[in-house]
Amino acid sequence: MDYDKELVARKLRRWEKFLTNYTFPSWEELPSLDLYMDQVIVLLSQHLNFLPKEEHNDKIITASIINNYVRMHIIPPPVKKKYSKIHMAYLIMICTLKQSLNIAYVQNIIPIGLEEEEVKTIYNGFVEKHRDISAAFVSSIRVSAADILDNDNHDPMTVNSFVIETAIISNLYKLLTEKVVNLKNRPEPKPKTEDEKK
Repeated sequence: MDYDKELVARKLRRWEKFLTNYTFPSWEELPSLDLYMDQVIVLLSQHLNFLPKEEHNDKIITASIINNYVRMHIIPPPVKKKYSKIHMAYLIMICTLKQSLNIAYVQNIIPIGLEEEEVKTIYNGFVEKHRDISAAFVSSIRVSAADILDNDNHDPMTVNSFVIETAIISNLYKLLTEKVVNLKNRPEPKPKTEDEKK
């Protein structure tokens, strides 16, 4: 079955509008009061509602997912069953990054056990980077999807070609990220001495 080009064009325009206007909350906008699990799930579901779900009724974040992250030492444990601003920042970053990377890579990118100021700096950098890259992404997609957005183009392969292009780009960025993360904490090779060069 072919793609419905008009439907895809409408969804692309809608997503472009959403991404243009969307931003994660800044550190200062995260709740200053500690939250219970149910409150965390409600808040995160609102902030992460742009992430894809397998099924319409699937949840982006659940209590069992959060408990697994604590058990795996990906986020710090709650204090008296309450989650702080630090937890919220970790969870927003983790849930976003795990869409394209496995959790071991995400854990390597955002280490646990940081002081609050370090988490604040990393999180605010993440929010700013996400906003800037979203804007660049929207511009890039406008160019890549020009044939889909063009009402005069009726080629049925246009959407299929676009899907293949975005899949290849996504795969290359994922591979690049994994290669760079794999270099973390790897010792730099020592330069060869003159005797070793001979």
